[in-house]
Amino acid sequence: MARRHDAQLSMAQSRRPVTNDRLPAIAGGLFVLALISAFIGTAVVSLLSVGEETSGLAIAGDAVVRRVLWFTLLQAALSTLISVAAAVPVARALTRQSRFPGRRWLIRLMAVPMGLPVLIGALGIVGIWGRQGIVNDLLVWLGAGERFSIYGLSGILIAHVFFNMPLATRLLLAGLERIPTEYWRTSASLGMGGLAIFRFIEWPVLWRVIPGIAGLIFMLCATSFTLVLVLGGGPAAATIEVAIYQALRLDFDPVRAVSLAFLQVVVTAAILGAMALFPAPTDPGATLGGVARRFDGRTLLSRLGDGIVILAAAFFLVLPLGQVLVAGLRSDLVKLFSDAAVLHAAASSLAVGLSAALVSVLVGIAVIRARTALAAGRRRRPLAGLVSMALSAISSLVLLVPTAVLGTGWFLVLRAEGDVARFAPIVVVCINALMALPFAMRVLAPAFEEHRRRTDRLCDSLGMAGLARLRLIDWPVLRRPVLTALSFAMALSLGDLGAVALFGSENLTTLPWLIYNRMGAYRNQDADGLALVLGLVCLLLALAGTPETKRKESRDAG
Repeated sequence: MARRHDAQLSMAQSRRPVTNDRLPAIAGGLFVLALISAFIGTAVVSLLSVGEETSGLAIAGDAVVRRVLWFTLLQAALSTLISVAAAVPVARALTRQSRFPGRRWLIRLMAVPMGLPVLIGALGIVGIWGRQGIVNDLLVWLGAGERFSIYGLSGILIAHVFFNMPLATRLLLAGLERIPTEYWRTSASLGMGGLAIFRFIEWPVLWRVIPGIAGLIFMLCATSFTLVLVLGGGPAAATIEVAIYQALRLDFDPVRAVSLAFLQVVVTAAILGAMALFPAPTDPGATLGGVARRFDGRTLLSRLGDGIVILAAAFFLVLPLGQVLVAGLRSDLVKLFSDAAVLHAAASSLAVGLSAALVSVLVGIAVIRARTALAAGRRRRPLAGLVSMALSAISSLVLLVPTAVLGTGWFLVLRAEGDVARFAPIVVVCINALMALPFAMRVLAPAFEEHRRRTDRLCDSLGMAGLARLRLIDWPVLRRPVLTALSFAMALSLGDLGAVALFGSENLTTLPWLIYNRMGAYRNQDADGLALVLGLVCLLLALAGTPETKRKESRDAG
């Protein structure tokens, strides 16, 4: 009996430190929750305090605001329609022609626009579709009367399709590749033609995922800033976020900026609410694995048609990327990086990007640890449930309160204090960290959850907690997902132009802001060289941010 009592006492003592670890984790989560709430709340309160001109009636009665809202929704709807409509035949062709030469590399290429800074993609599109680009030269050679302009609605649509059609293709391809092989055997035994296969097999699968994909793309296009700023061509073609920037930085009309900021929140909330009605598209990376054997698409006509579709998609993606590479190599990179302004912008970009990435990852870890600690309690108390729900929602709050809204609120706060430039770097870092937080959480949360399930009982039995557990158990396993989230968050921050566009100055000039200024000053060769360097850095970081499991699956598929 004495030995059993001693064993029970020893076990209770060994478990006590693990239980006590819950309190610091919960405290850290509450601290992060308070900081993010204060940061967002301060911006919102500053918007509310501007004046009565920002009432709902004033917003509805402003002709400029109505015009901006109409253009925002119009370009988002058209971009979504074209992107999804173009992605359907590309995904079908890639599914039917599983042995198409270079198929695996084309699918990988479709991930490049997602890791490429938007400003770099815009430069490549201007080089191909602009007045002196390949497309206009070809049209003139074919007898077209005059060259068309890339600036305006047409340029915005081309750019949005360039970035979103590959995303839609990968998501649709993931759905099509999950169709069981038995379906294709049955269709072959019944002698079903291409139209019947699309109607009875492919379309039911596509229809289940298209609404979620369309909602995601519509959200991205409705909140688009950089592409519209570069390719819009002026106030006549401006989304809400661009109009906010123009109202603050160009016209200095805080009242209109606040009206537009509230309108942006309403539009974003409506889109998020609509997206919640449909299942979210998942698993875009599982498009290189086992492809079900299909028996259609083997005729010469089918192969020719699918080949034309695949090659057209490949050229649409490759040409702008190749333009960035060729134009960048033509510039004098040595001379460019001996420029003090370029070195200052590079240093500022690295400082802002690394700081934002570190803040985003640390906040994500704190939120995950707090949620885990709250879930580990023996009694599920209502207050703990509410805190856990708040922690889960805080990482996605930036989707409801976008960058332009946060930037506008803090711009008004700092302007009231009389020193915008002094605190601008801190605000930009915080906004970029919040922008990257949902992506960091998407990488960190599954890894931490899986690691917790595997190691909690072992650590409880050993009485291991605190720094000892971190050094011996947690860090060796979680190091890779933490570095993955860090590199991906840094890539997002390095390529961002949204926050720094409001706060950029001589003291705060990042590489995207410098590229935009050089483009405005018609120093296109400098912009091309900087774009090449920034694009390569962001792509390398995004590649480093690709989980190793997916890379292994890709190698196995090859």
